[in-house]
Amino acid sequence: MNLAYIPSPSISQFSIGPLTIHFYALTMLAAIVVAVWIATVRWKKVGGIGDQILDIALCAVPAGIVGARIYHIITTPERFFGPTGDWVDMFRIWNGGLGIWGAVVLGALAAWVWCRHRHYPMALLSDVIAPALLVAQAIGRLGNWFNQELYGAPTPLPWGLKLNVTGTAIGGSELCYDGSSCPTGTLFQPTFLYEMIWNLIGAALILWIGRKASKVLKAGSLFAIYVMWYTAGRTWIEMLRIDFAHEFLGVRINVWVSMVCFILGVFAFILIQRYGKSTDLLSEKLRTVTELESREQGDSTSTHSPKPSDTGTKPKADEAAASRIDSSESHDSGDSQTSAKSDETSSEKHE
Repeated sequence: MNLAYIPSPSISQFSIGPLTIHFYALTMLAAIVVAVWIATVRWKKVGGIGDQILDIALCAVPAGIVGARIYHIITTPERFFGPTGDWVDMFRIWNGGLGIWGAVVLGALAAWVWCRHRHYPMALLSDVIAPALLVAQAIGRLGNWFNQELYGAPTPLPWGLKLNVTGTAIGGSELCYDGSSCPTGTLFQPTFLYEMIWNLIGAALILWIGRKASKVLKAGSLFAIYVMWYTAGRTWIEMLRIDFAHEFLGVRINVWVSMVCFILGVFAFILIQRYGKSTDLLSEKLRTVTELESREQGDSTSTHSPKPSDTGTKPKADEAAASRIDSSESHDSGDSQTSAKSDETSSEKHE
């Protein structure tokens, strides 16, 4: 008899009229909102504004969801195209099935394209979102708990997961994924909880490293640490899981992917320290870009006709936006003094 265990929810969805709301979708939405909030707070500290993060999120989030689903479809094609599969299930993401690697790759690509278009430093953005991604992934794992999926092997541990077979969660009908029968009341390794805790610890660690070593590490280092931390945890957690997965040499594919990504993360960290740019330098660039965007926005929303003196100063402001803001301010100051002297000379001649 199990005196201590983690219970499973009896439902994974609820209805409001004809609309069905899935808890898995709600946890994904909450993860996105929290990640955007964390990224916005951190982005402002390095010279950006919140609207920039929202624009990036509008590009990266949809791309990330599509990438995550594509990765899951590629790694488990029989679920959609096998003898008992249904290709329509590709679009039913509320039933679970999002691969983090697809989300990171396609989401990062979309963010890079937008950053290149707007001249935002991508290395700086990657550091900003590193802890936000880990927190979002931690929240997202709660969706697996509501779905009763992705748990590990049977365990006698007091924090084992007890399934609710009378509920509507999809995991209730998949008790020991390997086909064997499990005794009633069997507890399982709560791998979703292990990964959630691992991710939250990693987010705190990255924040701490960012504060203590920001002057030493080059921009992009925190994202490399994120890759190494997440893949290190995913390797051992993945090996505990008993849900169906393709294997290579007796090892789950996701374990191989995690180990390869960990090695790539190590190499990336080394290369960043050697060839990367400092965070302060890229922060200055971001402040310059932000200043230019503010100027352009001010010009586009202004309803007043430009003054004669503005005609001469605007090109100088645009040129200054390509350099440091301090330089821009000095140029503006110089223009004002020159204009003032010219007015005085013209007044004396008139007299």
